[in-house]
Amino acid sequence: MASIEDHDMIDGFIKELEDFHNQQQTVNGEIMDSVTELCQSHRHFVKSALDAGFAKCKDDDVMFVKIESYKKESQQKGGLLNEKYTAVADVVSEIQHKDAYKDKLIQEIEKLKGDQATRREMILSQTKANKNKLKNLQKARTVFENHLGLEIRKIREKTQMDAGEKLQFVYRNINPANLDSAYVVTMGLRKDGAYQLMSSDPQLECLPDLEKHLQETNNLPVFLANLRKAFISVAQEGKNF
Repeated sequence: MASIEDHDMIDGFIKELEDFHNQQQTVNGEIMDSVTELCQSHRHFVKSALDAGFAKCKDDDVMFVKIESYKKESQQKGGLLNEKYTAVADVVSEIQHKDAYKDKLIQEIEKLKGDQATRREMILSQTKANKNKLKNLQKARTVFENHLGLEIRKIREKTQMDAGEKLQFVYRNINPANLDSAYVVTMGLRKDGAYQLMSSDPQLECLPDLEKHLQETNNLPVFLANLRKAFISVAQEGKNF
């Protein structure tokens, strides 16, 4: 009886072991399935993470290329902008230079206008003086030709040294012994409009004094009268030719 019970106990124990073993295998199988599932999930996760990382790297590479391109483009635009700034500065400088030159030209034009007005006044004044001299000459010519036998000739020198118009005053009725004998003085005008006695025939030693007095008084009739007196004095001294 006891032997049978022992055998039953062994069988029960073996059965329990088998049940435990089967349970353990089931648990191990479940564990393995879980591990396998976790491994597969991890692989998927790692693969997804790697794919995302590679994609991010590619995006970053593209972004870096774009950034470098933007940098280069920005540098080029900056260089072009600097060139434009320089060109604008040059244009502004040129405009300022032209404005200054224009102001200088305006000042010079105004100065030329003033000089021209001054010259015009001088010319008008000189013309007026010459007209007055011409009137005096005409008056003196009329008086001396009608009453004193004076002939006034206009001559024009042909040589380059003596180019220009001159006047000759030819006196007659000086020498009682020969009333037709000519006594001649040649007169010109300097550039400043002053009278200049060129020569006399016969020669008069007082000619420089007569010229000086004429320039001081500008009285041509008196000069012609004094000149006639000088020729009369020479004729009376018997020095006529």
